[in-house]
Amino acid sequence: MTEAKTDQGKPYPDDNPKTQFGVKKPQLHAIPASSLLLLGQVMQLGEAKYGLTNWRHKTVSSSVYYDAAMRHLLSWLDGEDADPESGVSHLAHVMACCSIILDAEAVGNLNDDRPAIGAAGRLIQQLQVEG
Repeated sequence: MTEAKTDQGKPYPDDNPKTQFGVKKPQLHAIPASSLLLLGQVMQLGEAKYGLTNWRHKTVSSSVYYDAAMRHLLSWLDGEDADPESGVSHLAHVMACCSIILDAEAVGNLNDDRPAIGAAGRLIQQLQVEG
């Protein structure tokens, strides 16, 4: 019997017929369960406060969620692990903000109010330290 191969020439991890289709779809097993659980906790708090998937029912502005994500990220960077209001990791709140932006964009409810494209990407490449 010939061993089945993926498109990249690697053997499939098993001989189950579903595998050849499953390995071509987005792989979710690499996402740490702890981050999903904490994200779920923050999303549950958001549901209680604002309503389930509220960003799918109303337009949301990217700047609002960017600002919220950055406040949480800066608080975390400054040594505060958990949001004082929720008691949940600031990083989980950052994930929630990013998730909402991504989902609102995917369903067409994002007001993309970012400024005109700038030079950040190019500058990051130019200023990269060779080492």
